[in-house]
Amino acid sequence: MNLWQGDTAFESRPNKIVTLDGAARRKVVGRSSLGKWDPDKRGHDSLQTILAQNSIRDQNLLPLRHGRMAATPWTYYRGAAAVMAADLASAPHTGIMVQLCGDAHVLNFGLWNTPERNLAFDLRDFDETLPGPFEWDVKRFLASLVILARENGVPDVAQTAVTAAYDGYREWIGKYATWPELDIWYDSVSTEQLVGYATTDDDHRLDELIEKRAAKRSSRGAFKKLTSVVDGVRRISEDPPYRTHALAEHYDELEAIVSQYQDSIPDHISSLWSRFDLVDAVQQVVGVGSVGMRVFLTLSEERRTQDPIFLQIKQAGPSVYEQFLGPSQYENHGSRVIHGQRMIQSATDMFVGWTSIHGVADAGPLDFYVRQFRDGKVIPKGDMIAPRLAQFASACGHVLARAHARSGDAKAIDDYLGKSVKAADAFSAFAFAYADQNNRDHAQLAKAVQDGEVPAVEGWP
Repeated sequence: MNLWQGDTAFESRPNKIVTLDGAARRKVVGRSSLGKWDPDKRGHDSLQTILAQNSIRDQNLLPLRHGRMAATPWTYYRGAAAVMAADLASAPHTGIMVQLCGDAHVLNFGLWNTPERNLAFDLRDFDETLPGPFEWDVKRFLASLVILARENGVPDVAQTAVTAAYDGYREWIGKYATWPELDIWYDSVSTEQLVGYATTDDDHRLDELIEKRAAKRSSRGAFKKLTSVVDGVRRISEDPPYRTHALAEHYDELEAIVSQYQDSIPDHISSLWSRFDLVDAVQQVVGVGSVGMRVFLTLSEERRTQDPIFLQIKQAGPSVYEQFLGPSQYENHGSRVIHGQRMIQSATDMFVGWTSIHGVADAGPLDFYVRQFRDGKVIPKGDMIAPRLAQFASACGHVLARAHARSGDAKAIDDYLGKSVKAADAFSAFAFAYADQNNRDHAQLAKAVQDGEVPAVEGWP
């Protein structure tokens, strides 16, 4: 089913917004119906949906992916965006379209440096980005709070966190509905604002800790930690199976990937990049849902001073939402990721780009996107934010609202949500119902692993 047909918030080109009557959309999908979850209508088997994603992945890494997803309900949720995409698509949607993050779980919000070297708090993962109904991002975000709270032994804070998250989203959508478009696009959430959300009596030095950690998360910091001198030559250190020099037979292809990447970046960045030489590259294992997708970490050095820069080159496949929302307008899925990122984020790493290659490990044509590695990136950890989950979730709600206001019609969303508690209660009900569904789906995978039906190994560095 192609959801571009009919009355949506996008015309044939998804980056062109048209106005919808948000209140009128309640007659299409009532707000109370957003809280309903019926497992009998999901129309797919969650385990088969997970396994169907394996065809484009590195087959040698699949047991690692299965092992990570089977570890806990939370790690399962992180890797099961495809499962939730199918579940969300099994029910009617509002038709109020935005650029979806596509995987807006609570740990996919974080800090990194803008091109001006200022830390900003924003969404940070765009592998599944695609234009789609605004409520799909909200539902994935809110359900993640329940699952994370349970995972970290604080289930009693789940309701407070869901309420704070929705209230943060609702408040800022309401504000953005009255703002001029340019003000929305210039808006960002700084470190100071994040601290303002998160500060409690024991957090008076939180801003200092963030700045200190971000300073270490840089190419220069990674250079000290991840490299060593081998036979007089600087190399990225191996840590099998998470970092391996498995590219000897593909080095020509990797150089072609880097060369094609240069064609995707603006001329001034291309000029800067031309002053660096590729020194080394490894294959890398990252995340949960990304395990098995081909990820390369490259080390380049500036020709004059040998200043290092690391780039991460990550395989991009079709968004898990495309089979329900129609194909992306971008032929290269790396391009889809980067264009979505630029639409959503307040400021984007100036080195982001995309490329493609044929014949890596006999996998056929593959698309990739490129970004800096650890450019001031501070990623939250579940056990660290669990005690202050409500405050953190409120900040995330602000960021998600800004992303949706940039790419969609904030007034239509504001009018649809309205002033009553109907939408709030519905989103909350869905979050808890879907967290329970996630537990059942995780148990299905864990049993398949235990019974030997799905190959799996433990895999956390």
